[in-house]
Amino acid sequence: MTQLRTVQVLGGGSAGSSAHVRSLAAGLVARGVRVTVCAPAALDLAYDFGGAGASHVPVARRGDPASVAALRAACAGADVVHAHGLHAAVRTALALGGLRVPLVVTWHTRTEAEGPRGRLLRMLERRAVRAASVVLGTTSELVDGARARGARDARLAPVALPAPCPGSAGEENKSRAELGAVERPLLMAVGALVPDQGYDTLLDAVAGWRDLDPTPLLTIAGEGRERGRLQRRIEADDLPVQLIGRRDDISELLASADVAVLASRWEARSVLAQEALRLGVPLVATAVGAIPELVGDAAELVPYGDAPALADAVTRLLGDPGRRARLAAAGRAQAATWPTEDETIAQVLCVYDELTERGRPQR
Repeated sequence: MTQLRTVQVLGGGSAGSSAHVRSLAAGLVARGVRVTVCAPAALDLAYDFGGAGASHVPVARRGDPASVAALRAACAGADVVHAHGLHAAVRTALALGGLRVPLVVTWHTRTEAEGPRGRLLRMLERRAVRAASVVLGTTSELVDGARARGARDARLAPVALPAPCPGSAGEENKSRAELGAVERPLLMAVGALVPDQGYDTLLDAVAGWRDLDPTPLLTIAGEGRERGRLQRRIEADDLPVQLIGRRDDISELLASADVAVLASRWEARSVLAQEALRLGVPLVATAVGAIPELVGDAAELVPYGDAPALADAVTRLLGDPGRRARLAAAGRAQAATWPTEDETIAQVLCVYDELTERGRPQR
């Protein structure tokens, strides 16, 4: 039997989709699959696909002819091509034109745009899912959306991320010292600095706890186009908030926090929520998308855009060590119910085997 060859395609790549591809590549290689990852060079630098045993082919985010041609060349001869995210799926479908290679698309998140841009994105979604042999949605809502846009075969496939490794108390103290929160509560938010992450609401909520003694410090890890505007607001309002940019030690920093905060407009299987619960860090999150299903009773949930409710939930948690301890225990128990990396990889491999079996000539 010949070795199965798969190409994984990433575009811009959210933290969740990039970490998933890294995990998937390592698991598939361990099972004897030959894996190529097509992704921008910056993502390979951040996630080290070669370290997972995969070959990396740098393909820019752009959809210009040269980028599409490079992607087509990388996919030639593959048994299955697997695109992650909308833009990667659209470019991959274009690159595969005329090639008899099955395409799998994992839909990690939904589009949040209105007007002409929203209509364009929905058109691209229809094109992507109709080109796919199988669409894997990370939530039931995404599976329903793929079917509504014409997917031939859409299935639920929650993705598991590598479990974070908790550090020692000494390491946590070191992280708190680095962040400037040795003798004050530390709040942690993680995510791209873009409007849908709800950072304006989060900054509004700071007014609800800034008068506590000692004053909590909110640390936000991530980069994005909103950084300059958010930094100007933090400075103008003298808020106890710091932006620390993109970090490769998120698990260590998060483990040192008293409370994790997620204020997003919509989330699928949020990386922050998963890591917080696994690490036993109490979480306050917006009740949007798949968050309620993901966390169950193991987090404090508030409506999206409701700064007073967010501030109140954080303030009550900071003042109630017993509640924080109960949420920490509940979070670890909830995390134990999620699919494992092995289960995620096995499900994807079953899809690949099914598609390659369909393509084999019948005797």
